[in-house]
Amino acid sequence: MATNSSIEWTEVTWNPVTGCDRVAAGCDHCYALTLAKRLKAMGVDKYQHDGDPRTSGPGFGVTIHPAALTQPYQWRNSKVVFVNSMSDLFHAKVPIGFVRDILDVIRETPQHTYQVLTKRARRMARLADALDWPDNLWMGVSVESFDAVDRIDHLRAVPASTRFLSCEPLLSALPALDLGGLDWVIVGGESGPEARYMDPQWPIDIRDQCIDANVAFFFKQWGGRTPKANGRELDGRTWDQMPPTALRGSTPPPKPARRV
Repeated sequence: MATNSSIEWTEVTWNPVTGCDRVAAGCDHCYALTLAKRLKAMGVDKYQHDGDPRTSGPGFGVTIHPAALTQPYQWRNSKVVFVNSMSDLFHAKVPIGFVRDILDVIRETPQHTYQVLTKRARRMARLADALDWPDNLWMGVSVESFDAVDRIDHLRAVPASTRFLSCEPLLSALPALDLGGLDWVIVGGESGPEARYMDPQWPIDIRDQCIDANVAFFFKQWGGRTPKANGRELDGRTWDQMPPTALRGSTPPPKPARRV
């Protein structure tokens, strides 16, 4: 079944793969790991696996769930779907055959829009030519700090119809981004009891770069102890722009003038 999501830029989550491990600084306070521990304690089947049967870890070993592949065919209404919110599709432990199975499901359910987000951009780009990319798939990479901007070039190597960045949790300034070939940028601060600081100028600068490059900009949250602790307004308004493909053929809203 699809799980309704509180994430502002999607509608539901679908997890044919669960589990992951740390690959970058953005993973340090992983919400999915915390949630997996809770779901394991509740007895949810998907989160009983830890990769090594001799351990009693947090239920976050990378695990594929072939039975979940049938779920999108059963949804009655069209949905915007975040794929593998509890994993990374391009993790090395996800077989390429299963990646192809997921893309086949996406292609065969064109009434839905699917969003895939990865930190394993290098593997994504390496596999790109061996995959058949559906038109209703949005492919994104996480760029949480300046150390991760190389993922953008890997994203540009992928023939996805829509490409996007998720700069969340934003951990540093991202000056002079090359946004060529991109359609959307999401920015957000970290949330949770150990939330790391986001300088107020960092999202403003990214917003201005998006305006200059005519790229849709979405400000998700300031973050803090809870996701809604400090609201969603940036420069006195909310920024909920979506990629042109999300507008279903309508004319995109005019971009506001860049603040000077």
